[in-house]
Amino acid sequence: MTRLLDRIDSPLDLKRLKPADLPRLCQEIRDEIIATCARNGGHLGASLGAVELNVALHYVLNSPVDSIVFDVGHQAYAHKLLTGRREAFQTIRTEGGLAGFPERHESPHDAFGVGHASTAISAGLGILEARRMNGQAGKVVALVGDGALTGGVAFEGLNQAGYLGRDLLVVLNDNEMSISPNVGALSEWFSKKFASRTFNRWRRTVKDVLTVVPKGPEAIKVIRHAINATKALVTPGILFEGLGFQYVGPVDGHDVVGLVETFKKLLTCDGPVLVHAVTMKGKGYRPAESDAATRGHGLSFFDIATGKSVAKKPAVKAYTDLFAEALCEQMEQDKRVVAITAAMLEGTGLIKAKHRFPERTYDVGIAEQHAVTFAAGLACEGVRPVVAIYSTFLQRAYDQIIHDVALQKLPVTFALDRGGLVGADGKTHQGAFDLAYLRCVPNLVVMAPSDENELRHMLATALAHDGPAAFRFPRGSGVGVQLDPAPKVLPLGKGRVVRQGGARPDVLVASIGTPLAAALTAADELEAEGISVAVVDARFVKPLDEELLCGLARTAKRVVTLEEGCLEGGFGAACLEAFERAKLLPGLQVTRLGLPDEFVTHGDAGKQRAAYGLDAQGVARACRALLGDRAKRTVA
Repeated sequence: MTRLLDRIDSPLDLKRLKPADLPRLCQEIRDEIIATCARNGGHLGASLGAVELNVALHYVLNSPVDSIVFDVGHQAYAHKLLTGRREAFQTIRTEGGLAGFPERHESPHDAFGVGHASTAISAGLGILEARRMNGQAGKVVALVGDGALTGGVAFEGLNQAGYLGRDLLVVLNDNEMSISPNVGALSEWFSKKFASRTFNRWRRTVKDVLTVVPKGPEAIKVIRHAINATKALVTPGILFEGLGFQYVGPVDGHDVVGLVETFKKLLTCDGPVLVHAVTMKGKGYRPAESDAATRGHGLSFFDIATGKSVAKKPAVKAYTDLFAEALCEQMEQDKRVVAITAAMLEGTGLIKAKHRFPERTYDVGIAEQHAVTFAAGLACEGVRPVVAIYSTFLQRAYDQIIHDVALQKLPVTFALDRGGLVGADGKTHQGAFDLAYLRCVPNLVVMAPSDENELRHMLATALAHDGPAAFRFPRGSGVGVQLDPAPKVLPLGKGRVVRQGGARPDVLVASIGTPLAAALTAADELEAEGISVAVVDARFVKPLDEELLCGLARTAKRVVTLEEGCLEGGFGAACLEAFERAKLLPGLQVTRLGLPDEFVTHGDAGKQRAAYGLDAQGVARACRALLGDRAKRTVA
């Protein structure tokens, strides 16, 4: 039988189907998502859970004249399949292929680029308001889910949308809440009544009549209060009603035909409306449904029949696991140490801490700002909080890092997972900026471990420091070094010489973090060519070991700085500032290797390192370039 999905190259093709065909189409979309994620990895669970919502919205709306604004973007795979990207879908998250999240440049149907949570309502309201100002047609729907309502910015958007009273439709994709059958049935009955054309026509008519009769406004208030009070008895919607939204729900988020009818009715309503759709993350794929921890949130390279990973397991533990073990060790030894994360217990490895120390491990939801200020409050009373958040997500709490922690010199430790390149997750998730955005903050110590042993030492160093400290570590496996019996506190602001390079090395390579391995491999290669290279593991970006770096630079006269982060304001820039203060410039030759002034797209992280000169070959090439003709003669 020919797939219905193969007939759909745009939302217009979808509209040609009968409503009775939509459940079959939804199953075909699920099959395509599962097959593609098995090959490429991806956010499987959230996209499976939102298939019917995507299909129903595109069936009713007229995209791209009407806009669907996604929150996080984990839910957008079905959207991509329905909007002209079906044939390219197999390339998702691969180099040169489709992005894993909505991106405006990729399709006119992607109304807003997204990768972080809680932004859809604010962005959708902005789009709607701009269209009103410009006299343009088009409805706007904000599809919010996957925990995004735990982010404060979502409520900021709800608050303004309710105040302005625009015709914004917010669809809350609730894949966590459990609702008992009787309450759910009664709530859905009320919702259908409140969403019907008849009810809304009656409400407008009564309001128009009462507005012009004596004491009519008071009667309107009484009627509105009665409706809200009735809803409050049977639904969780009173909060949204209080924010100025008409609340509809809970409704079955997997009844695609029912959703079509509901959305048709809701799009005729005046003012902001929130429809509460209950779904199951991972719906339709048993291995994801049975995964109680994440519902198949980010499976990669798995066997479709079993859902089990077929990726080759690394011989060395991942940095995330090593960090979690080191933190648990510290929590065992010091009862003051607590762990905090923002909806990433699994992603940051803190699920281990939650199991061992449930009373001292906090998941605050997608609320990075709150996480940091909560940690600051804990630190005020002698607690030693460790805030574990992805590098790219901690950007959202920058104001809190500065004002609530650093300004007050509070002893909060920031553990930044996914520092550096992350591969398939792409632009929104690359940990490119942390070294730069942290090192300019007064009172803050900034570190980056070169291997798993150094990671343990830096956690101990941060917890021993009487002030704020941060360290970042990458995605992926450790180097495989032998771990010391116990972590030690490092001398603050002191780097280490890993390779001497002789009394007068030809080149100094100053590295921060895990690129050290590439620097050492390059040094071995260059030594075979007769070129001596000194290699320094700086350990600290702030305070920088200026005495060590400037002393070796003065001897070598040629320096290559190496970092897996942005060059603007990063480690290399810090070295240049130190060289300037030491009056080594302009006589010193310096090449900085790092990430360019651009957003790095999705692709293979290893290939990207090679492209940016961050692998051993790139480091060796940079050293030879500094030596010029001398290097050529040495090789010859």
